[in-house]
Amino acid sequence: MELNLSFVFVFVSLSFFSFLHSAFARGGLQSYHTFISPEVLENGTYNGHTRRLFLKDQSQRSVDVAKGYMTNSDLEAAVKAFGKRCSNISRIYSIGRSMNGVPLWVIEISDKPGVEEAEPAFKYIGNVHGDEPVGRELLMLLANWICDNYLKDPLATLIVESTHLHILPSMNPDGFSLRQRGNANNVDLNRNFPDQFFSMNDDAFAREPETRAIMEWSSQIHFTASASLHGGALVANYPWDGTQDKRRNYNACPDDETFRFLASVYSRSHYNMSLSSEYPGGLTNGALWYPIYGGMQDWNYIHGGCFELTLEISDDKWPPANELATLWKYNRMSMLNLVLSLVQTGIHGRIFSSDSGRPLPGFITIEGINYTVKTSRIFADYHRLLTPGGRYKVMATVPGYGSKTTNVWLEEAAMTVDFVLDPETTPKGNLLRSACECNCGNLSRRIKYNLSKQRQLGPKRPVAL
Repeated sequence: MELNLSFVFVFVSLSFFSFLHSAFARGGLQSYHTFISPEVLENGTYNGHTRRLFLKDQSQRSVDVAKGYMTNSDLEAAVKAFGKRCSNISRIYSIGRSMNGVPLWVIEISDKPGVEEAEPAFKYIGNVHGDEPVGRELLMLLANWICDNYLKDPLATLIVESTHLHILPSMNPDGFSLRQRGNANNVDLNRNFPDQFFSMNDDAFAREPETRAIMEWSSQIHFTASASLHGGALVANYPWDGTQDKRRNYNACPDDETFRFLASVYSRSHYNMSLSSEYPGGLTNGALWYPIYGGMQDWNYIHGGCFELTLEISDDKWPPANELATLWKYNRMSMLNLVLSLVQTGIHGRIFSSDSGRPLPGFITIEGINYTVKTSRIFADYHRLLTPGGRYKVMATVPGYGSKTTNVWLEEAAMTVDFVLDPETTPKGNLLRSACECNCGNLSRRIKYNLSKQRQLGPKRPVAL
C-alpha cells in the first residue's frame, strides 16, 4: 500500500509539472525562477522550463541575457531610422506610452501610409511579455526586409501595394528593461483585457496604459487580422483561450475552421513548427493548451472584429542574440504569408447603394457562422477571412436597405463579391435612408462612386443584384 501511494504521488507530481512546462510559454506562472521540470525529477539535472532556455548556466544568463538585443533607446532609434530610410512606403506614429512613459512606436507599411483605402489592415505586436524579446527583433527585421525588397520581390510588393501593415515592435518596453514578464506594475498585459467568460478588467481606468493603448488603437483602425509574438514554445495558438468552467478543453469559437487555417498558414510556412510532436501540425486551441482569461486574442475577435493569433515563435523565451538570425530565417516566410493571407484568400468586396452608387457601411454575415463582419465607414469595404475549398452563403445588410444574399464557392484564391442594395420604401413610396449613409455624407473625405467605372480588382468580381 505504501508503495502504491508513493507511485501515485510521483505520477501526479510529474503530470502537474508537465502541465506547467507546457503552460509556461503563455504565462501560467508569474515567475520562472522556482520552476523544476520533470527532467529534474527523472535524472537529477536542471534542464529548465522550455526546451533550451536554461540549459546554460543560470547565473551567467542573468548577467548577459540582453546582450546583443536592442535596448529601448536602440529600438526607438531603429524605428525612426526606418521611417526616414523608407519614407516612401511608411509612416511612424505612437499609440501611447508605457507605464514608465516610453512611447509605443508603430511602423505602418503601405504604398499610401496614413491614407484610408479599401484594403485590409494587419497588425503585428511584439514583446507583449517583457521577458520575450524575440518578437521585437524579428519585427524590425521584417519591416526592413519589406522595405529592401519592395519592387524587387513579389511578396514584399504585394504587401506594400495591397495591404496596410502596422508593426508594434514592443508593447511592453518597461518589462523588457526590467527583464520581467509584466509591465512596470508587474501586471501581465495578456491578462489585462476584458473577458467574455468572467467579469474582469471591466474598469477602463484600472487597466494598464499599454492595454488601453491597444484597445484605443483597435477602435481607430479597422484591422482585419493580427498576431502577437511570444516565446517559450513553438506553436500557433488560436481562440478560444478560455472556458466557462475553467477546465482544460477544446473550446471552438464560431470561426474555428478559419482560425485553424490561418494558424496552419504560419505553421506550414515555418522551418519546423508543423513538425511538432507536442502540438499536432504545430497548432493548438488556447483552451485545450491551458485556459487563460483577460487575453488579448479573444478580445480582438469579439470586440475588435479582428482575427488574432498568438504565435509562440521560439523555444527559448530569451535566447542568446546570436540565435536571432536563425530565428528570423525560420520565421520569415511565416510572417510574410500570414499577412498575405489577407489578400490571397477569403471573400472581399464592398456594399453600394443602387440609387446613388455611393458606398454603404454595413454588415457581412455567413450562414452557419455566428459572427458579423463590419465594413469600413468610408469605403464600405469588407474582408471576410474564410477557409478555402468551401461553399458559403454570404449576406450583406445595411439599415434602411433590403439585404442581399449570394452563394459562392471559395477556391484557393481570394474572391471579390460586391453587393448593390436597394433602399427600402415606406407604404407611401418614400425612400428610407440609412443612418450610416447620412453620416457618411457629412465626412469631408466622402467620395462619390460611379459603379460602371469601378476598377476590376480581381479575375472574378461577381455582384449580387
